[in-house]
Amino acid sequence: QVQLQESGPGLVKPSQTLSLTCTVSGGSITTNYRYWSWIRQPPGKGLEWMGAISRSGSLYYSPSLKSRTSISRDTSKNQFTLQLTSVTPEDTAVYYCAAARVLHTTVIVTTSNYDYWGQGTQVTVSS
Repeated sequence: QVQLQESGPGLVKPSQTLSLTCTVSGGSITTNYRYWSWIRQPPGKGLEWMGAISRSGSLYYSPSLKSRTSISRDTSKNQFTLQLTSVTPEDTAVYYCAAARVLHTTVIVTTSNYDYWGQGTQVTVSS
């Protein structure tokens, strides 16, 4: 079974870059038919799709975050990453990585569209 785990700093200062890594086990980010996605949930709000990278390396971003978001991967480590620049307190959220067989680009996330989820990691933006 595929497992995903998020990692990265839990506290980021405003204007800095939020950087997270998703480590995948039980499946390859390059050979499995999957889209590898980043999703977040601000306090008291719903899940928000941020973007994804396909197994071939194609990139997809939410229009509202595209200007600040960068997704990349390290195939040798079976990892994919998220960078969110110029963060503000509004970026405080639990951040998840997740895998899907089909690309889903709607900002509001339907959890059943994703086959596997990481546990999520809390990121707080504060000075």
